[in-house]
Amino acid sequence: MSMWARRRAAVAAEEQAEALARAEAARQAEDQALSERSDEELLAEAGVKAPEDLLNGEEVRAFLEKELPERLKRRALRRLWRTNPVLANLDGLNDYDDDFTDAANPGGPVQTMYVVGKGILSQVKDLVEDAEDAQAEPEMAGVEDTPTEAHEPAPLAMVEPEPAVSDEPDPIMPSARRMRFTFERT
Repeated sequence: MSMWARRRAAVAAEEQAEALARAEAARQAEDQALSERSDEELLAEAGVKAPEDLLNGEEVRAFLEKELPERLKRRALRRLWRTNPVLANLDGLNDYDDDFTDAANPGGPVQTMYVVGKGILSQVKDLVEDAEDAQAEPEMAGVEDTPTEAHEPAPLAMVEPEPAVSDEPDPIMPSARRMRFTFERT
């Protein structure tokens, strides 16, 4: 592009920016003049009802097409939300009814084993030690081995779980175990 073509484009852009600035200034001056007048005066001049007296969407549409300040148009839109049953009566099926901005927090404090500065490793070790202590105690100490009536099933006898097959025990995570039950026949 030649220098003169660029210069003509720059002058045209400046003229367009000035025209937009003049239109914006005129709109702001008109808004200022409308904001100084009372609502009743503006409604009488436009020949429309008050926003609270609108009954249906067509009246609201006609109201919004008039040259009125934003504050009156907002009042009319609030009335539209209350008069239209589709908009006023929510059925709970709208995706936007719930607040999904805080999906990570279920509504209360979250319980965690994480300790700041220590992590979770010490808590897991404590759980492993508790599980090993619980295995050392006999679980069936209070169960009697008396036979029951013939029509009832035989009681279950606890069999110690098989130890996990590994060369070294994992100090962090407990090993996977399966419980086996055997039925005593009477």
